[in-house]
Amino acid sequence: MTVLAALLMLCCIGAMYLAVAAGMVPAWPVHGWALVCSSGLVVVYALIRSGYSRRWRDPALTLVQNVTAMACVAAAYVIAGQARGIVLPVLAVILMFGVFGLTPRQMVWVLVYGLVLFGLAIAWVQWREPQQQPLALAAAYLLMIVVVLLAGTFLNMRAHAVREKLRRQKAELARAVEQVRELATRDELTGLPNRRFMMEVLQLEIRRSQRSQHSLLVAQLDLDHFKAVNDTHGHAAGDEALRAFARTVTRCVRSSDVLARWGGEEFVLLMCNTPATEGTRLLERVRRAVAASPVALPGLATVGLTVSIGAARVQPGEGMNAVLQRADKALYTAKRQGRDRVVWAPGDAPE
Repeated sequence: MTVLAALLMLCCIGAMYLAVAAGMVPAWPVHGWALVCSSGLVVVYALIRSGYSRRWRDPALTLVQNVTAMACVAAAYVIAGQARGIVLPVLAVILMFGVFGLTPRQMVWVLVYGLVLFGLAIAWVQWREPQQQPLALAAAYLLMIVVVLLAGTFLNMRAHAVREKLRRQKAELARAVEQVRELATRDELTGLPNRRFMMEVLQLEIRRSQRSQHSLLVAQLDLDHFKAVNDTHGHAAGDEALRAFARTVTRCVRSSDVLARWGGEEFVLLMCNTPATEGTRLLERVRRAVAASPVALPGLATVGLTVSIGAARVQPGEGMNAVLQRADKALYTAKRQGRDRVVWAPGDAPE
């Protein structure tokens, strides 16, 4: 954008020299004006190209470039003589750069600055050369300058409103995507990761444990006699019992463990880099905490819960489905043995 603005100013300088060649403008003021304009372009380009301008709020120096360019155009109006008509299109193009790079407040400031600047330029020309420029022509120039400045300000405000609307829509879309992601990976009732998310984590952690040879434990947890809770107290009470169970287990496990709702009253707990002995202590802590935490149900009723747990350790070369099946068989063994207990898959129990 800076290079494009520089090319615009160079074209303006070329137009002034064409006016000089046509005998409409004296050469010596154009030389000085062109030198000042070119020097400003070099300074701005050097600040941006060197990266020095990055320490400022506006690294592109948009406001600085607009203000200095308008000053150069106002000076060109003063010295252009009969060729003053070429100034107005240049002013319009300069404002187009400000439309997309300036804030509405800055654009209003540029509007006031431009009105004062060109008002003084027109007054100066009328005072110094009253015969060369009729008053009606000066008024026409002033009117067009006002129109150009107002139009640029209006377009800037519209563009800013569109950008703000797009920014809000982008933020709303990001929130919607996050909500969809939560719905896709979280269980709505308990707030725990759901089955789909847990399967992805299981596959990843199994591959990781196979490479590192670290112990990886998988446990399936199932609430005992949960159907009786639903039948006796209703499904709302069953939902509250599931939420309370999830809170109790979450308080017992470590931050590195992953607890997910697998379906119904069944949950899966993944314990990474955990020896079987430590896993047994953790699962027993969970079992005791659930048994010691009766759930307060709607209507002032309370119900006690117990949990049966089947655990397995991922064996070398074993896949996700295989270890889940072994943990599930251990869970059903716990159910047959009287519930409210931890049972390990054959060969995985700590010595």
